[in-house]
Amino acid sequence: MDRAGGAGAGGARRPAVRRGNVDDDRPAAANYHANALARGLALLERLAAQGGTLTLNDFSTGTGLPKSTLVRLLGVLEEMGYVVRADERPAYRLGHKTLTLSTAYLTGLDLSQVAGGHLAKIAEATGQTANLGVLDGREVLHVCVREPDRPIRFHTTPGTRDAAYCTGLGKMLLARLDPPELARHLPAEPFPARTDHTFTTARALTEELRATAERGYAMDDNEGSVGLRCVAAPVDVGGGCVAAVSVSGPSAEFDGDRRHRYLNRLHAAAADLAADADVVAALEYLHSSLRSGASHTREDG
Repeated sequence: MDRAGGAGAGGARRPAVRRGNVDDDRPAAANYHANALARGLALLERLAAQGGTLTLNDFSTGTGLPKSTLVRLLGVLEEMGYVVRADERPAYRLGHKTLTLSTAYLTGLDLSQVAGGHLAKIAEATGQTANLGVLDGREVLHVCVREPDRPIRFHTTPGTRDAAYCTGLGKMLLARLDPPELARHLPAEPFPARTDHTFTTARALTEELRATAERGYAMDDNEGSVGLRCVAAPVDVGGGCVAAVSVSGPSAEFDGDRRHRYLNRLHAAAADLAADADVVAALEYLHSSLRSGASHTREDG
């Protein structure tokens, strides 16, 4: 499934480096055995945050644990494949078992499920269909959808794709691209006119995208379908836009006051999505998969 901020492709965000004595972070209810487990996991987190190797002295200084305790903990982790002794100082790095765990975590994430609760709240509060989308080439891919409980509503499903240039989600995502990247995400001119409101030239769309970036939200004003409006906000992680979240529904229900309320809900939801580690991990994994697929397509072509 363009995940958790500052991570490499396909990986989650690095855990924050712990400070002080490692036992300060142990669970309050931990008994002797649980405390040993918490200490061992803390050592793995420190190695993950370092991104390389740590010596026994590094661990001792960073955790406040005596070297005799560290030797026992690292010995167990080494025997189980979670750390590898890198040299004779001794220094340690992460072992192959951590990759097994991280891969299982990422492949087990269902983006529609982990983001679904956030979107359900938007749909309930606004009475409109809530959508989460990412940019994939010239299209926006709907990765999570939650519809309101009402008979008249915009209907779509996760996995649906639509043109980016004439949709709220798509225009929000296009607006956050660096200018040199924009052209490869647009069709040949003139763009297909779906309605009388559709932007059909790169020049007109570029002006719209500039305005979108300045105001911080996008709007599809009957551009993709007559009678349908949509407003969208960016989901920003680590200074980059990894997705967009929107609400879509009947044009008459997107007047000034209601649109303002919808946007307040969208911006709050975007912040909640960006703060949800599972959502961010799933989005980064999706972006990695999409980039990999695009690369294979170019090679095959």
